[in-house]
Amino acid sequence: MDNKNDVLRQERGWIGHFIANRCRFRRNTLLTYNNIRIVVSTVGAMVYIDRFETIEFNRYYETMAFHSKLDDKRYYNADLSKQIHFDSKRAITEPDADFEANEMHETVVTEITNRLLAGETFSEEK
Repeated sequence: MDNKNDVLRQERGWIGHFIANRCRFRRNTLLTYNNIRIVVSTVGAMVYIDRFETIEFNRYYETMAFHSKLDDKRYYNADLSKQIHFDSKRAITEPDADFEANEMHETVVTEITNRLLAGETFSEEK
């Protein structure tokens, strides 16, 4: 971190939630600000044999955010019981939309980064 007021951003290469090895699209970004660690995870493009399959009802991609596990001092993986709510778009209902999923992920990362810098701790969320 260049400045203690910066949010440290780390791009990671594994799925952050919805652990399905058939998801061809996966983003996992760890945001660290002071003692707060938040994982933003986007998954999608789940393929079964030769066709795209929904993750949930009418959803081919989804982005979620979570506090990291308190006892995980190495990877800071998502604590799926501590979801963080955000205002940005969180789902895509069309298959094969990787570019749009990247934009959706970046928008959520930006929103949470800005909220952290504004002093929000997300501590009231469960």
